[in-house]
Amino acid sequence: MTHPRATLRLQLHHGFTFDDALAQLDYFAALGVSHLYLSPVTTAQPGSMHGYDTVDYGTVSAELGGEGALRRFAAKVHERGMGIIADFVPNHMGVGGAHNAWWLDILEWGRHSAYARHFDVDWHSPDPALRGKVLMPFLGAQYGEELAAGRIELKFDPAAARFYVQYGPHVCPICPTDYATLLQSANRADLNTLAGPFQGLTTQPDDQARAAAGRDALRAFVERVGTDPIDFVLESYSSGDPVPRERLHRLLERQHFRLAWWRTATDEINWRRFFDITALAGVRVERHDVFEAVHKLVFRLYADGVIDGLRIDHIDGLADPREYCERLRQRLVTLRATPPFVVVEKILAQGETLRDDWPVQGTTGYDFMNDVGAFLHDPAGAAPLAQAWAAISGDDRPFAAYALEARREMLAAYLPAELDHVTRALHRIARELPGTRDTTYASVHRVAANLAMYFPIYRIYPVNGLRSALDNRYFDVALEAARRSLPRASLAALDLVDGWLGGRAPEPAANNASSGSGNSGGGGGRTPRASPAGANANASAGNSQANTPLSHALIAQRTALALFSQLTAPLAAKATEDTALYRYGRLLSRNEVGADPDDFARTPHDFHATNRLRQRHPYGLLATATHDHKRGEDVRARLAVLSEIALDWSNTLRAWSTLNQTHRRNDAAAGAAWSPGPAAEAMLYQTLVGCWPPELDAGDEAGVHALAQRVSTWLLKALREAKLRTNWLSPDETYESECQAFLFDILAPQRRDGFLQALAGFVARVAPVGALNTLLQTVLRLTSPGVPDLYQGTELWDFSLVDPDNRRPVDYAARAAALDDQAPAAKLKDWRNAHVKLATVHRLLALRAKMPELLREGEYLPLTVSGAQASHVFAFARHHGNTWAVVIGTRLAAGLLDGDTPLVAPARWEDTTVELPKGCRQATLHDWLSDATHTVPEGGTLALRDILGAMPVAVLSTLTRS
Repeated sequence: MTHPRATLRLQLHHGFTFDDALAQLDYFAALGVSHLYLSPVTTAQPGSMHGYDTVDYGTVSAELGGEGALRRFAAKVHERGMGIIADFVPNHMGVGGAHNAWWLDILEWGRHSAYARHFDVDWHSPDPALRGKVLMPFLGAQYGEELAAGRIELKFDPAAARFYVQYGPHVCPICPTDYATLLQSANRADLNTLAGPFQGLTTQPDDQARAAAGRDALRAFVERVGTDPIDFVLESYSSGDPVPRERLHRLLERQHFRLAWWRTATDEINWRRFFDITALAGVRVERHDVFEAVHKLVFRLYADGVIDGLRIDHIDGLADPREYCERLRQRLVTLRATPPFVVVEKILAQGETLRDDWPVQGTTGYDFMNDVGAFLHDPAGAAPLAQAWAAISGDDRPFAAYALEARREMLAAYLPAELDHVTRALHRIARELPGTRDTTYASVHRVAANLAMYFPIYRIYPVNGLRSALDNRYFDVALEAARRSLPRASLAALDLVDGWLGGRAPEPAANNASSGSGNSGGGGGRTPRASPAGANANASAGNSQANTPLSHALIAQRTALALFSQLTAPLAAKATEDTALYRYGRLLSRNEVGADPDDFARTPHDFHATNRLRQRHPYGLLATATHDHKRGEDVRARLAVLSEIALDWSNTLRAWSTLNQTHRRNDAAAGAAWSPGPAAEAMLYQTLVGCWPPELDAGDEAGVHALAQRVSTWLLKALREAKLRTNWLSPDETYESECQAFLFDILAPQRRDGFLQALAGFVARVAPVGALNTLLQTVLRLTSPGVPDLYQGTELWDFSLVDPDNRRPVDYAARAAALDDQAPAAKLKDWRNAHVKLATVHRLLALRAKMPELLREGEYLPLTVSGAQASHVFAFARHHGNTWAVVIGTRLAAGLLDGDTPLVAPARWEDTTVELPKGCRQATLHDWLSDATHTVPEGGTLALRDILGAMPVAVLSTLTRS
């Protein structure tokens, strides 16, 4: 299977399985994609709707149909000449619950578990209550309260002959070293005999085998006589009465886990999480053994030809992304003759590019989504919209200030444990040398916090413990900002930390007996995980070179760097994507994953420049919608229109706020903050304008109510993510219900002649321009250098909001029924049904199939536009061999449209022309979107009144459809 020319992302879950996807294969093939791009297929937590909470890397999810169904599906896909790209999650696993065997084993055996080094657990916590233990912060209330309420119960699994503690869905195995005590507590001769093999048991591997034999005897006993004798044991540890409850408490205190209230996680968690999600634990995939165990299934599926490539989730969560990509490619190359296809989920900051030394095809396309989104915006709207937002919110700061404030809050309230892990790793380095040992923990903590807070990108990628010049380009931004913000007394510590975080080679420790690893015992200390896999293996094996003082210093520095990078990445995501983007509301179409709202608009020159850079990765994905987007691609395209009518929109906001003032809660209360508040109200209006379906009538009570339900779900999530008056940790349910009541009040049927009519009327004005933006965005995604990616269902309108709204079931029957060979231009008059969008996707996928190289990797040539309306045209050519394609599109058209159709009247173009490259001036060009044929005039220019007379976009090619 060759590399993809176009992908289609499918979200698999128990409601949409491999067999369900197979039932739609005819449609997918007819649409024209070459590869289906599947959400994770490994076994996840039961009922998972996304698959990112893997609990078993070794099996295909039974809820999706199992490996047999996957292989049947893949066989049919390959029969069609198509392929499969599988999403894969090497960074974290789902924990808690009762289904992750690796995690349960470390709860049972602690740091001597066979899987102790599979997870990023700090077995040497400075907290004595956590030393050698795993924090399990899954209790709904204080530990003592839950224990007294009887919600923490000792139980027995007859099939596994295993004692365990259960709290709701969470299971924690009891270590077999306590089985003798448990069995003897019933004071029965038969159980006393069964206790024998467990007497004197330790957690060492040899004793684990002895415990297995004891379990076999216990299982045989239970099979023979039943569980009644065991019930006596359980009763003696029942928490219903004080004495057995105290006995249960003492038993729990001896385990390798500590049950805790879920709120303790932010301050005390001693293992790496995915962001701040306690149900997802970081995996040490940088270790050779863990890497092989994690990838065993996907390697087999790849070797067998079941899957044809991989999408790597959250690459920045790994200790060393570059090394991971190198090792992954090396392994894949040995399994198949064809070069492997690998893309990575990577958020790139403004001006940042994917590292050239990563052996991958490119990113999953957030960079393109940001570039094309900014290109749809009018830069003239930035200032008046900012002024309007400042007047509404009372805050005239740029987005960067919101993001910085959110970073400070995240470090203090959501990621303090992660910051502590970084600080302790750095402080251990300080203690190694006489010259730095008096550097205090507090001073290092202040420095690390400031560096992380001001870090301009997700993370850096040092090699062998040292930052490169490219790393320093970004690190120095944080360094200088920290230097300005820290007190003078901390600047010496800042210089030290700069060096320890890769600014200079490490000095050998004076005494390697107290190495930088901080490891005093067996099991899985954190330190070796940050080094490359070879160093990990040598350090673990006691290699003499690995035990030199310099090696210890190098490992300690690599550890600190990895921990710092594994802090800055989630900090950037949590502060920006999950907080600041819900607080700042100048224009929500620029509040998207991978975007910077301060980077408001892009010029044609800017977009040409990024497309030329994109040619360096011609197999990188081009996305405009994903399973993680904040707003659907067509919501953003419509909201971008507001940048063209900024003053009109500002006046509309004020009018609507006045119109709906009577529906606010607490508005008249003295000194009380009213609900939803000015900023939240303004963002709500933007959301309603953006997602209002084109065909929805204000008098359609059922339709408006269905929309209100969807927006209500978004509103609750938006308020909690903003973390201003409510949040996920301590929700203010009164405020939330008042905000939702406000929404339902303003959309109530009795408002049909008031706000509802005003809202629907405004949407009717901007929707045609938004549809034009959609068509331009669609064409750019399908003709720019790279591989276009379609998110499920977005061939028709995508007016979705943030998940779970963007993961709703797709009506494939409606899409299949609308798919035909008619030109998109023939469907433009009925644009509200979105068939013109579907036809545009279909036609351009057909062009890519006919000449894949032309649009994927062909030469990219910006074209010169001249005339009265030149600023409203974007044009470029693609060239490969003797084949040409010329792409011309209408942009910033709010002032050009006369009716309710997304098309500029030919006369409005006046003398505007596009100059063609010399190589295609003598050609006859076929427009794949209108089926018109154009003969290039002698001068080599095309008049826009001729080219854009049937569609607001044109894709002209020397290739014809026949």
